[in-house]
Amino acid sequence: MQTRTLGRTGREVSVIGLGTWQLGADWGDVSEADALSVLHAAASAGVTFFDTADVYGDGRSEQLIGRYLAEHPDAGITVATKMGRREAQDPSNFTLAKFREWTDRSRRNLGVDRLDLVQLHCPPTPVFSTDAVYDALDTLVADGAIAAYGVSVETTAEALAAIARPGTATVQIILNAFRLKPLDEVLPAAREAGVGIIARVPLASGLLSGKYTADTTFAADDHRNYNRHGEAFDVGETFSGVDFAEGVAAAREFAELVPQREDELTPAQAAIAWVAQLDGVSTVIPGARSVEQARSNAAAGSVDTLGPAFLAGVQAIYDRHFRAAIHDRW
Repeated sequence: MQTRTLGRTGREVSVIGLGTWQLGADWGDVSEADALSVLHAAASAGVTFFDTADVYGDGRSEQLIGRYLAEHPDAGITVATKMGRREAQDPSNFTLAKFREWTDRSRRNLGVDRLDLVQLHCPPTPVFSTDAVYDALDTLVADGAIAAYGVSVETTAEALAAIARPGTATVQIILNAFRLKPLDEVLPAAREAGVGIIARVPLASGLLSGKYTADTTFAADDHRNYNRHGEAFDVGETFSGVDFAEGVAAAREFAELVPQREDELTPAQAAIAWVAQLDGVSTVIPGARSVEQARSNAAAGSVDTLGPAFLAGVQAIYDRHFRAAIHDRW
């Protein structure tokens, strides 16, 4: 597993991390035993970065990670959590008092005195330009409650606003073969500033695995069922905001790009590896609901260069299927 420096945190983390939204809720049921098995499988495969949030299962994801850390104190895991979506999405709620309340809860859930990395969880756009917000985050660092802070964003404009702030250690953003806009400005700006990029939704909510058809259905409590049109939160978080049928068609084309190799590289591994190999990306955080998925995702961290034909093919698919519909939206 390759490692990289996670921006201004200074920490070395695996280029493939683990997203743990699915261990809390919104992707169908995952038992506690299965969740702990996924964490163990990922760590055993070389993953040293777990990403969670205080709202994933109302803290369940954090608590499961906390249990894993307690049982494996020498695992060397960096945990990034997120805060800000437990309250109404009003910029006036993003205060030092609220930040202390939210981080205290996450510290209890994770069983730690100091959080490795706390990210604002896709807050309202004005928050990214509010001086008092960054002052409050700096205070939490000075107090020792958190080691570093970053942001999770929906748009490239939000990412650029946060990158311009000297205390921002990381930016988490949707980046995959169906969402290329961050390549235009965000990755270059982050490289220049020394800010780490955490790439989320690398499989476009599973589309890039190539396993779905136009008739695929999802559980009632799976956001791929109930948020297709942004009914619950930003539609860009579900299938990266692309039309499902169009995404299925594009995923078939993507699968045809995957180089034929002796180790039988899967479309999902190729999609994750493509993101990981982008200059400026610190870590990629695919989710996993099974031990097999966790191991397969981690294996993408040792994939060598995919080749110029693959890279050109990704661009062509994006231009043909998605650029007109989504490029200017996020």
